[in-house]
Amino acid sequence: MASESSFDIVSKVDRQEVDNALNQTAREISQRFDFKNTGAAIAWSGEKIELRADAEGRVLAVLDVFKDKLVKRGVSLKALDAGEPQLSGKVYKISATVAEGISQDNAKKVSKLIRDEGPKGVKAQIQGDELRVSSKSKDDLQAVMTLLKGQDFDFAIQFTNYR
Repeated sequence: MASESSFDIVSKVDRQEVDNALNQTAREISQRFDFKNTGAAIAWSGEKIELRADAEGRVLAVLDVFKDKLVKRGVSLKALDAGEPQLSGKVYKISATVAEGISQDNAKKVSKLIRDEGPKGVKAQIQGDELRVSSKSKDDLQAVMTLLKGQDFDFAIQFTNYR
């Protein structure tokens, strides 16, 4: 009897790459002429990332620089959840978080998609904030990966533990 093969669908972010992107952004805005004397800054504030500047346009420009650095470091922008600029005193602030894990609702959507459109005999189990996909056929698992790569989810996914 053939043993089952499986892989996990996860939504993870390399925190070191996010940190590197943040540090590169801070360095760039400290050196760029268009950010001089605007109070532009980016820093960790606990688990959140806080962006600041003295004008709404400037704080949005800081966010654009940060997004550019994330993309160059291979971090999906789908993991970045940035709020709207808020005026706090004379400073505009944007609070951003980096989302990890697949929510229950999103896990159910992915699981339903696999059931409805994937090959027969493929099982998807929700395990906390990830999904385990298993089948007797590795070809079926490859077909599921191809199906999921073709979808435009509003969250980042990666495949791990393929065996």
